[in-house]
Amino acid sequence: MFDVFGLPLHPLVVHAVVVLLPLSALGLIACVVVGRWRRTFAGLSVLGLIVGTVSAFVAMLSGNALAAQVGIPAAHQSLGQVLPWVALVTLVLGAVWYFLQRGSDQQTPLTRGMGLAAAVAAVGSVAMTVLVGHSGATAVWGGTSPTPAATATADASGTAQTYTLDQVKQHNQATDCWAAIEGEVYNLTDWVNQHPGGADHIAAICGTDATQAFAQQHSGQQRPASQLTQFRIGTLA
Repeated sequence: MFDVFGLPLHPLVVHAVVVLLPLSALGLIACVVVGRWRRTFAGLSVLGLIVGTVSAFVAMLSGNALAAQVGIPAAHQSLGQVLPWVALVTLVLGAVWYFLQRGSDQQTPLTRGMGLAAAVAAVGSVAMTVLVGHSGATAVWGGTSPTPAATATADASGTAQTYTLDQVKQHNQATDCWAAIEGEVYNLTDWVNQHPGGADHIAAICGTDATQAFAQQHSGQQRPASQLTQFRIGTLA
């Protein structure tokens, strides 16, 4: 339902959100402030808000579907659930203001008040779009580069390092986090604060054999398993 030619819809539709929604919101603010721009740009701003708001809801629904496949980016998902409703409030207030002031050169107290409310909501839409976009970029790109400490998988002879579970248990803090998963040992220290699902999920498995926890959270998902490989430091004895 949320695929286009085999590609997930979410990363495609978010571009409409991050471009149209803030641009239209800023246009609405400008029209509220500058009277001579209203006749030309107010209608376009409201139209842009309609498309941006619909796109925000589509992005939210398609994002939920994508998260079920690749894992839940907690911060991004939480913000993404709020943005469509902030956009909808902005759209409603902006549309009411537009029709109140349309065809009249005189601004009544009601029109001014509605314009002010629409402008404030528009500021909220711009801010939320920035936050959602930033959290989404962090979820996608935040953990793509392995660190030197996480890539040492062999000793000087080229033989893979082996560790006992007792050794793994010694690294049981978020600032020094090892975990064993399916017979492999991973140094997840640098992944704790980058994990799309939130730091708590990784902190909870530090110093443990997390095979079962990983399977429950990411069973059948390819991306989490692929991301995990960069943090492998050896095998479990």
